[in-house]
Amino acid sequence: MPDADAHIEPTADQIRELARVAEDQDGAVVMVNLLAFDGDDGRESYRRYAREVQPHLDRVGAVIVYAGDAAQVVIGGESRPWWDAIVVVRYPSRARFLDMVRDPGYRAIAAHRTAALATSGLVATDPWLG
Repeated sequence: MPDADAHIEPTADQIRELARVAEDQDGAVVMVNLLAFDGDDGRESYRRYAREVQPHLDRVGAVIVYAGDAAQVVIGGESRPWWDAIVVVRYPSRARFLDMVRDPGYRAIAAHRTAALATSGLVATDPWLG
């Protein structure tokens, strides 16, 4: 089980708030994943998770918009971001995202994600356009 301060899994309060907002907003949500891997083994574990999560994304109608490594900071106080990679995923709604992450099949593969990360951030964003 990861350290609660590692920000790898959402807190119960965060899930409740996401579910509350999902009741009022049924539009698309774009999830921005900021990923700091736990060494090379973590990166490989995340690759395994990425392969196995695709059917779950397909089931809820989610699409990976972008995935890539954090190369450099262009504007900011650090020479390098705290995260190693970013993955941006568009879901039809917050409710569909919750449907996916609550599914037992997804929970079984989520262990690869948990094992992969030293820390992370997940930000739900509302698209400005279409």
